[in-house]
Amino acid sequence: MAKRRIGVLTSGGDCPGLNATIRGAVRTLNGTLGADNVEIVGIYDGFLGLIQDKCKVLTSSDLTGLLTLGGTFLGSKRTPFKKMEKIEEDGLDKIAAMKSTYAKHGLDAILALGGKGTHKNANLLSQHGINIVGLPKTIDNDIYGTDFTFGFHTAVEIGTEVLDRIHTTAFSHERVMVVEIMGNKAGWLALYAGLAGGADVILIPEIPYDIAKILQAIQARKDACKPYSMVVIAEGALTVGESKMKKSERAAMRQGNTATYSVVKAISDAGFESRAVVPGHMLRGGTPCAADRVLSTQYGARAAELICAEKYGYSVAVVGGKVTENRFADMAGIAKLVDANGDIVKVARGIGVSFGD
Repeated sequence: MAKRRIGVLTSGGDCPGLNATIRGAVRTLNGTLGADNVEIVGIYDGFLGLIQDKCKVLTSSDLTGLLTLGGTFLGSKRTPFKKMEKIEEDGLDKIAAMKSTYAKHGLDAILALGGKGTHKNANLLSQHGINIVGLPKTIDNDIYGTDFTFGFHTAVEIGTEVLDRIHTTAFSHERVMVVEIMGNKAGWLALYAGLAGGADVILIPEIPYDIAKILQAIQARKDACKPYSMVVIAEGALTVGESKMKKSERAAMRQGNTATYSVVKAISDAGFESRAVVPGHMLRGGTPCAADRVLSTQYGARAAELICAEKYGYSVAVVGGKVTENRFADMAGIAKLVDANGDIVKVARGIGVSFGD
């Protein structure tokens, strides 16, 4: 059997589970094809590494201890899709450079771990004849065609812990604590962390809010002898008015202030003592939780199976608890957003959570 050479890259923002996914894929490849028949080539710094030929054959020591290791040992850079086919001032043809690196290292396929942008890039390379399989990672859980992305569950747990800790301060000082959770266009993380952490108000991009409704919810709690409140806000949350504006118009109106700042100011101006808490990149740092370790292993194993079957141009997924795959052409670049009328939102509303609408 000819030795199979498989390239691996991680692109976009880091998150827990990237290394665990690589481990799952490598172990499955070794178990299926035989360790002597597989060579793993690490591509450093994502697609940039493929462009600049930042590659090396990985040894067993490189691939040891990955299950619990956060981040990505391969490093990661963002390579915008809109620039992939664009010839810039340096005159470099990025697609040609990537195809050259692929051929130079005798690669049979590439495993690309990343989010929406990564999958758009992977689809483009697939169209240019490179054998590639995608693995969906992002704490935002916004990749179309899969119920969950790896990294999401860990971020939910971190966000929930933040809320648990902030709850005690909110209660002790009778404050309204506004916790900003990552999520620029999709509110999955804020929604799940907010539910798990007992938020009273959850603001997400998919449901534009009215500050008056938020104040009503806070006042209602005070009237019920609950003089503190927990507000979770996704970083991309919008007022009803902002949702009708262009991005540039919103930026001009906010004058550099975030949605979180605006909400805290409005709450304070209404007479409620309020504070902002921004865990930021803590949400995607550290070791993966148990659920993400299992999901990452499942995804890595499925990707390896696709490579062994020479089934390229697909991204692995989990649908209804079953691990499967989707064609890049059917999902690349499509955002999976929270359904404002979906079951999880209905559950939240049913237990008294306000969405500011």
